[in-house]
Amino acid sequence: MSESADESMVVEPASPERVSFWTEDLLAIVIGWTILVVSLACVRFVTPVSESQALDAQALDAATVAAVEPATEAESVLAPWVGKPKRWYSNPMDAFRKEGKSDDSQPVFAPELSRLSGVVGAALIIGGLFTLTLMLTGGRGHEFLIGFPAVFLLGLLAYVMAGQAVVSAYNLEYALWALLVGLVISNTVGVPQWIRGAARTEFYIKTGLVLLGSEILMSRLLALGLPGVFVAWVVTPIVLITTFWFGQKVLKIKSPTLNMVISADMSVCGVSAAIASAAACRAKKEELSLAIGMSLSFTVIMMVVMPMVIRFTGMDEVLGGAWMGGTIDSTGAVAAAGEFLGDRALEVAATIKMIQNILIGVVAFGIAVFWTTYMDRDPAAKTSVGWSEIWLRFPKFILGFIAASVAFSLIAGLLSDGALWTSASIGVTKGLRGWLFCLAFVSIGLETNYAAIKDNLSGGKPLLLYVCGQSLNLVLTLAMAYLMFKVVFAESGM
Repeated sequence: MSESADESMVVEPASPERVSFWTEDLLAIVIGWTILVVSLACVRFVTPVSESQALDAQALDAATVAAVEPATEAESVLAPWVGKPKRWYSNPMDAFRKEGKSDDSQPVFAPELSRLSGVVGAALIIGGLFTLTLMLTGGRGHEFLIGFPAVFLLGLLAYVMAGQAVVSAYNLEYALWALLVGLVISNTVGVPQWIRGAARTEFYIKTGLVLLGSEILMSRLLALGLPGVFVAWVVTPIVLITTFWFGQKVLKIKSPTLNMVISADMSVCGVSAAIASAAACRAKKEELSLAIGMSLSFTVIMMVVMPMVIRFTGMDEVLGGAWMGGTIDSTGAVAAAGEFLGDRALEVAATIKMIQNILIGVVAFGIAVFWTTYMDRDPAAKTSVGWSEIWLRFPKFILGFIAASVAFSLIAGLLSDGALWTSASIGVTKGLRGWLFCLAFVSIGLETNYAAIKDNLSGGKPLLLYVCGQSLNLVLTLAMAYLMFKVVFAESGM
């Protein structure tokens, strides 16, 4: 009996070897870049001319017409077919309608469910691409196809919940609701087996991060120059390394992977960095879920409190914007907080955050090397870890992320109307990336047991780690921002 069982255990690994070439990282790159290429191909350039302009042009000579010709615009033919629910007040169905204003400035919604086509389109694009890719590569595409509609509907519910006007005002983003929806189901009625085939957390995350690369344009580096780079790139690794050391040596957190995910989440750029670092150090799903939950909770607090502190202390918009951009985790929350202070603060805060986002790939690579050569290495082993082992452990979807960033930066910077071209394309890919992250958060919730989260929170050490790390981040970022914008580069007029 035991010999038979042992033989079966030896034979089973043969199946994965047969399809080992099509790793999840590679599939994420294939799907992500398919979306990127198609989105670029579906951009068209138009030169809008009103009827009055056309009549006026008939009376002008060619040189004058060329001088007053309206600027070229770019639009994507896919844009109407990729969307998500928007803000609503009392009727959830208004999330699928276009919002306008009445004569007394009260919100009025059109009767047609015009936004529903974008939701259906996103479902068909994501579901179709993932199913087809999995079927062609032996990845159980039929199981994914069966469960995907249910997972997508749960993601849709999260988007609708986040779109309620009061909830939206407090920036309680879809990620939080997606996690909660999944957690409620998994810890109450349980997750049906037929849904599990589409709860592909890492697959959604990796593909979404490849798409995120197209939004990280190197031109952001030039927008604020050296001051922005110093605030975003010098403080971040210091806080990351210090927080990880503090968690291991002082707080003595049992799970190094939980420690690292919290450190990366808090120091780099929130959810996206947590996802990338979790893949690099192979953290558990419940650890990622805990880090994201804490990040989103503190983001809401900081988004409200930091502008108030900046106003109270009389800090100017540039310094305040740089401080918020380097410390508030979510890009959306950074924009909301910056807008509260003013246009200049919004511009500086958003740019600092985008510069910081560029570090996602660098941080993931560094964590992968550190984990392979040090954390997971057998202390008794005399041989050193080679580059082949590092390559084996490295989250290769990051290469798709970096390639997308470089490609879109080159297109935007070197080609005529390249900025218009990439902007129209990103308008589509950003929407799909949001859906992929939403589906990933739903999947995390569906695959996470509350008892595991509770166990990780025991003793309050993860919470203390986040508070201490974020406190250090606030102090160092403010100091660096003041040094760069008010002392070293004060004469630049920033």
